[in-house]
Amino acid sequence: MRTGITEETLYNMFPPELLREYAKTSNMIKRERKIDPVAMFWVLVLSFGVKLQRTLVSLKRQYEKNKKINISESSWYERFTPELVRFLKLCVIHGIEELAKEPKRKMAEKLKEFKDILIDDNTVIRLHESLANKFPATRSRKVAAGVKVGLLISAVSNNPKSIRIYGERTNDTKTLRIGKWIQDRILLIDRGFFKYQLFARIEENGGFFVSRLKNNADPMIVSVNSICRGKSIHVEGKYLSEIIPKLKRQVLDVVVEVSFKRRTYRGKQSMDKKKFRLIAILNEEEGKYHTYLTNIPSGKLDPDDIAMLYRARWDVELVFKELKSKYALDMVNTRNFQIVEAYIWIAILTLLVSRRLYSLVLEHNPGKKLVRYTQLRWSTIFAENSNTQLSLVLEYCDIQLTYELLLGVYGSQALDPHVNRHRLKEGLFA
Repeated sequence: MRTGITEETLYNMFPPELLREYAKTSNMIKRERKIDPVAMFWVLVLSFGVKLQRTLVSLKRQYEKNKKINISESSWYERFTPELVRFLKLCVIHGIEELAKEPKRKMAEKLKEFKDILIDDNTVIRLHESLANKFPATRSRKVAAGVKVGLLISAVSNNPKSIRIYGERTNDTKTLRIGKWIQDRILLIDRGFFKYQLFARIEENGGFFVSRLKNNADPMIVSVNSICRGKSIHVEGKYLSEIIPKLKRQVLDVVVEVSFKRRTYRGKQSMDKKKFRLIAILNEEEGKYHTYLTNIPSGKLDPDDIAMLYRARWDVELVFKELKSKYALDMVNTRNFQIVEAYIWIAILTLLVSRRLYSLVLEHNPGKKLVRYTQLRWSTIFAENSNTQLSLVLEYCDIQLTYELLLGVYGSQALDPHVNRHRLKEGLFA
């Protein structure tokens, strides 16, 4: 990889003129001041976003060190505002659009009819208890607060497609809005989102889904997709709970009918019925069946393909682990929700930047097996080198560092800001 290619890549992903334009559009910069949105953006993304700086004070020090200036406490703290949040959200949207331009991994021949495989899930971030009135926690024995961060990611590109923030008590099914965007795409759904009404909306918008069957779900079997050789029990017209205990076959592939309530319209809520495909595969180690519900026809994917496809849901768990363990998503130690929201968007931006460099590494290592470049291993390397990368990208943006200016910044920041505080060693030294 040639010298300067990483900083050039990041420069092109978030050009300085774009960042300054977003700063004006969001009203983050209302008039010319010491705060340069370009320097602030990269300090936030490559410093706090990888847990090198965990407080606003240390963030300010990092910004001053890289921008070669001293700024007052007030001029820094006042930047963590709704305007900054809008600025960061604009940058997140742009970052997602930039990653969407990158070449995707090729899907298997069986999946070539589908445009993408999507995974949606939520994770909870615990907040300071003073925010409990605004964002009360779910099932907590003491006063607690929390928010849900929802991610929709592509299993094909392994990049985020959308990010959402909700109160912790928001039901999972209300965090996923289905529209025409789902057409010709497969959505892998967690059991927390299990709802027949949701599945019906996916199908009606031309999309496909795969979900594990909820434990209390008991649909009626109306037909069989594949004939089982040898002795087998009759399953048509029976509920799943009736036949699972008696089942001897390795795989059950059937069509089931379910009843559900439609969304309320003009004060009325009607009942409806839908037919879906149900697959039960015996897990010999556990001695029980894993059951899946889908609308993908049996002629397109066989039962083993459906089970293997659903395992791709693990990708979103790895993304959440990466965000929390490497990019400080859950390190929100503030009572100010504006800062909370800013921190969340910063962590997402760090993920997007990390993903862009990850793609760059793959591009410059052709012939190597893609699966050997795991995201978690990459995130460790990225975090360990982010401080160096910060200096390089700022230098590429013509923000130069000098020893004299750094020494001045260190000297000013070593002073305790509490001028009138009594100190034990006072009087011993001049």
